Amino acid sequence: MLINYIIAMLWSISPFGEAKVGIPYGMLNGLNIYLVFVVCFLSNLLVFPMMLFFLTKINQYLLNWRFYKKGAIYVARKAKTGSGDKIKKYGFWGLIFFVMLPIPGTGVYAGTIATYLFKIEKRKAFLANAIGIFFSSVIIWLATYFAMQGMA
Repeated sequence: MLINYIIAMLWSISPFGEAKVGIPYGMLNGLNIYLVFVVCFLSNLLVFPMMLFFLTKINQYLLNWRFYKKGAIYVARKAKTGSGDKIKKYGFWGLIFFVMLPIPGTGVYAGTIATYLFKIEKRKAFLANAIGIFFSSVIIWLATYFAMQGMA
């Protein structure tokens, strides 16, 4: 049982799933539906400071490597064209909405990259990401819960 909490937590930290995968994984594997929400939400929230540290410290060093720089520029361009106008226009609220959308390509990883690229104040950005992650997690939790009720 503990292993399923750890796997749900790892999915929530992963850029391939975040809490959008961790919550359904935990709920569908019989974990306590309330505890899995809290564990996955908090795990997903940890991504912001880790990713921001990476972008501000480690990224600067890695940009010296050609293959990394090429990939980083590609990701930055995609982030700016995909979300840039909305986040610039709506600021804090735009960042919340962008992180909140429970679809691929949005979430705390993209929200942290946007924070870094658009030089948004870190405290405001953390709060916007936290609110966005919370609402995204609630949407996923409710969708999974109701889907499980239909399966019973």
